Amino acid sequence: MMRQTLLYLAERPSLKQLFGSPLARPLVRRFVAGETRADALAAVERLNSAGIAATLDFLGESVRDAEAARAAAEEYVALLQAIDAHRLNSNISLKLTQLGLDIDRELCRANLLRVVRQAAELDCFVRIDMESSAYTQVTLDLFEEIYASHRNVGVVIQAYLYRSAADVRRLNQLGARVRLCKGAYNEPASVAFPKKADTDRNYIALMQELLREGNYPAIATHDEHMIEATRAFAERSGIGAERFEFQMLYGVRRDLQERLVRDGYRVRAYVPYGDQWYPYFMRRLAERPANLLFVLGGVLRER
Repeated sequence: MMRQTLLYLAERPSLKQLFGSPLARPLVRRFVAGETRADALAAVERLNSAGIAATLDFLGESVRDAEAARAAAEEYVALLQAIDAHRLNSNISLKLTQLGLDIDRELCRANLLRVVRQAAELDCFVRIDMESSAYTQVTLDLFEEIYASHRNVGVVIQAYLYRSAADVRRLNQLGARVRLCKGAYNEPASVAFPKKADTDRNYIALMQELLREGNYPAIATHDEHMIEATRAFAERSGIGAERFEFQMLYGVRRDLQERLVRDGYRVRAYVPYGDQWYPYFMRRLAERPANLLFVLGGVLRER
């Protein structure tokens, strides 16, 4: 119930000020590198010094203004140039609704192509994030259009969706790079597994297919059971650690990230930044509702 409530609140940015209090800010900053590009670059430098790669995400989604969508694309272009200038071990992740998908498909495609072309010039990789199930098909369609001429782009598959097994087979046939995650949106039982146990089973099945047949998959999870299942399957199948990577969120299970690096695995942290942090932050609380007690305690002490 708490998870569903937090996911509902994530769609109401008018509540953002509740989490802007000085006492709540440290928790926000645990999950979000900061509001500026400089904040994000500094966070990546710290990760790289610990042997952890990064993927940078300029936060924003559901953009309704064409100029704002173009501005987001320009921020990503500037971000790619900064990654190159600072020689950071980082790629980028982006959402299509931030690039104008809800306004006009061709506007979104043009903005995405602008970013992907700049990334190609700088030998950098672009990951298209997956949003709610309402966007799954159009996201995959746009991905395939761009991938036909630019191989420095990948996409995300969510294990809680029933359709994901077929999507993984298709992406493996294309040779596409896939990030596998469980999924963090509030989805109906008509399209997604309502029970965690079923999502976990599907995650393991998809992970195994990606490791067997995929192109450098990213196994995105903080669940130690999923991580151990991945390690065991890779070892059993003779799949070397250089053929895949683990991905985790900035500020989540830092101890586990460092341990995997020590064990010889490749780890990449998803580093978000920007002033549109509220929906992202609320989805992180939904994944671990106990964090909400810390936030509410700080707000109440302020009053």
